[in-house]
Amino acid sequence: MNTSLSLYATLFAWLLYAIMLNKVTCSFNIRCHQKDKQALFNFKQGIIDPSHALSSWFTQQDCCQWRGVTCDNITSRVTHLSLPCSTTLPTYTDKTNKSLCLTGSIYLSSMDFEFLSYLDLGNNDFLAFQFDSVTHNYQNQSVAVHPRRFVNSSALRYLDLSGNENLAMNSLQWLSRMSSLEHLNLGGIDLHKETNWLQVVTMPSSLSELYLMGCQLENLSPSLKYANFSALRYLALSENEFHSELPKWLFNISHGISRIEFRSCSLRGQLPKELLNLRDLEALVLEDNNFNGPIPDWLGELEHLQYLILGSNLFSGSMPTKLGNLSSLISLTVGGNQLAGVVSERNFAKMSKLKEMDIYLSPPLIFDFDPHWVPPFQLAQILLGFAGPNFPMWLYTQRSLESLAIVESSFEAQGKFWNFVSKVPEVQIEENLIDGNLSNVVLNSSYIDLSSNGLKGGLPRLSSNVAVVLLSDNLLSGDLTPLLCDHKMLSAESNLLYLDISLNHLSGGLTSCWRNKKSLVHVNLGGNNLTGPIPPSMGLLSNLTSLHLHENKLYGQIPFSLKNCHSLLIFNVRDNNLSGNIPHWISLSAKALQLSSNNFTGNIPPQICQMSSLIILDFAHNTISGHLPSCLHNVTALVFNNASRYKFSYSFPSFHNRYLIIDDGLELVTKGQVSEYGKNLHFVTLIDMSSNNLTGTIPSQMFSLTGLFSLNLSHNSLTGKIPNEIGYMKHLESLDFSVNNFWGEIPQDLSSLSFLSYLNLSFNNLTGQIPSGTQMQGFNVLSYIGNRDLCGPPLTKNCSQDVKPKDTEPTHEDEHKSEFVSWFFIGIESGFVTSFLGVCCTIFFNRKWRHAYFKFLYNMRDRLYVAIVIKTNVFRLR
Repeated sequence: MNTSLSLYATLFAWLLYAIMLNKVTCSFNIRCHQKDKQALFNFKQGIIDPSHALSSWFTQQDCCQWRGVTCDNITSRVTHLSLPCSTTLPTYTDKTNKSLCLTGSIYLSSMDFEFLSYLDLGNNDFLAFQFDSVTHNYQNQSVAVHPRRFVNSSALRYLDLSGNENLAMNSLQWLSRMSSLEHLNLGGIDLHKETNWLQVVTMPSSLSELYLMGCQLENLSPSLKYANFSALRYLALSENEFHSELPKWLFNISHGISRIEFRSCSLRGQLPKELLNLRDLEALVLEDNNFNGPIPDWLGELEHLQYLILGSNLFSGSMPTKLGNLSSLISLTVGGNQLAGVVSERNFAKMSKLKEMDIYLSPPLIFDFDPHWVPPFQLAQILLGFAGPNFPMWLYTQRSLESLAIVESSFEAQGKFWNFVSKVPEVQIEENLIDGNLSNVVLNSSYIDLSSNGLKGGLPRLSSNVAVVLLSDNLLSGDLTPLLCDHKMLSAESNLLYLDISLNHLSGGLTSCWRNKKSLVHVNLGGNNLTGPIPPSMGLLSNLTSLHLHENKLYGQIPFSLKNCHSLLIFNVRDNNLSGNIPHWISLSAKALQLSSNNFTGNIPPQICQMSSLIILDFAHNTISGHLPSCLHNVTALVFNNASRYKFSYSFPSFHNRYLIIDDGLELVTKGQVSEYGKNLHFVTLIDMSSNNLTGTIPSQMFSLTGLFSLNLSHNSLTGKIPNEIGYMKHLESLDFSVNNFWGEIPQDLSSLSFLSYLNLSFNNLTGQIPSGTQMQGFNVLSYIGNRDLCGPPLTKNCSQDVKPKDTEPTHEDEHKSEFVSWFFIGIESGFVTSFLGVCCTIFFNRKWRHAYFKFLYNMRDRLYVAIVIKTNVFRLR
């Protein structure tokens, strides 16, 4: 009996082994179905593949082994096609580079898959989408796509085309054929022409996840009572422009919807109590809208709620204590509203699972916590703004913080506080009033922003963990040695990427310790009292993309060693005492050069013309001589107006796949005034060579810079007529040719510059009638004054019809007279400014006052100059 059982057991084991071996063998011998292979080739036909991601897609290889393709182990039919583009935000510029992603066209009509259930083409750069059969062009060749209905689209359950920002769809009617679709993500695709989108997306009755974020949708159908979402659980419609209240159909979804996202949708009104109908709701994201009224206390009845994101709205009243009943809550955001009153431990009584908190408000809420209270939660991220009377001591109990932010608060920072901060990887404590001294502090966080806090003392020391440090706009003094040359820290390899200590009271030289900080990509030491030359050791910063040394007392020549900074894009040394010639070896990839208000001499080097990416060229207020380069038309960024493609921003990875963005910036003179450009810097295209000793005529090639926004050549000795070609500069908004020797008539084509909002042609030798048209007459008298032979509105001088305008080059005598008058009044204004500064210099120890005063003085100088010349001309005419 035992023998028989043993025999049966052995036979059973062999049989089981044979079955398993057969399955394994089958799995290793999967052969792609010929029909699916042809469908994949049809799909590939419309695609441009710059990174050769589809290089494995060739005839000889089994298509089940192709990249992105998955086949069923039994049937060998294609079930998954996953080709998302993997990109990361670069450190410099906050626009993702998709040059290596798939592009071209998506033609679903050519994809005759019977069993395809999963299609992911997200985060690519596709330019066209077509469901029905068409004939299209591919690489200049006409390719006929055979008529197919994509009949097996009913098998598709997952479709992700999100992140293809250049893709637009005029219609979504093709969704009606996808009866089994469960997950649909079209985020970032332009759908504004599909006005019936809501009714269309309800057609797949099995749809449970719908993501239409940033699709330029406008109609939310707020009056529609029911929408047939029979299976919907996730609804994400953020970053659209609905301009309505929450729609009624949202509260009538019959089953348990768990996530609603309407971030940045221009929604308004009060939160309706019908939200309580959604008893299974886990996430309510309504951030950055125009909701008003109180935050309802009945929200505390949504027992499953995990994410309550109500920040940046117009909510008023107090923060409801009943929110403390949300025992499942993970994230609470109410910052950026108009709440008032007191916050205490009662507002968080049962929030044991809370991980993220944002209760920053302006003016801040009053914190009234028991100093011995220990919260039931351990936070990972927190953003606070509070108005005393005391620092919230419970914050010291948080041992798992990944990100700490405190803004617009007032408190005292002693050793305990800095020890606590040093254990948090990401710290943003800015725009506070902090009584604290940084002299003996060691900063240890990888990202730390302590700007605009009124902090005193010398610079802190940095551990090797620090990657980003912002200490700008404080009251820090002393030299750079503690921060850059601390011997205890020099032995460890530095990870420092971003350093901003601008707008403080630092003194001394720039030190020679830069060799220990070779990882730096951004340095901003502007607005201090630093002196001495720029050290050659700064040339060791080979990764540097942005260098700001403006508004100091630096002198000497720019060291040749900076030639090694091949990645330098922004070089800003304005308002110093630097001298010598303008370097001809600056990085050819540079985008912004600001060398204004120094003592540079010599000619403008022709190598400037090789900087094809240059959008800002500011050499104003130097003693540069010679002619304007005739090759500036080679700076293609100023010709094609494509400067806005990439922003001047730094991005640093944060927690939970987020990024911290820091905008670079410059202070520029445009439209006759000083303006700070930060987030919008990439839109500015500027040439400013004013207040130099430039001579000769304007080369005609300069007027081919059709992408230029601002052109300032004032206060030079340029001559000749203003060419008619100036009318080609269609994007020009600011033009200043004042105080030169231009002669002849104002070209009529100047009136065709429809964007021109600032014009200054004063104090030249221009003649004749000001061109007619509202554009030219819309400027005031100051735009034309000092040209005694100009006439017509807006000037009061009428043009005589029987006297031809003088259109000849001014005589030698006229030039001497004009030059004498100009220098005479320049001498008067210079003496006035010097005397006035001598009397008032003692009040300028406060930096912000000093900056404001100089801007005021600059404007007053111009006004005085104009007023004096007007009076002189009146006497002259008498």
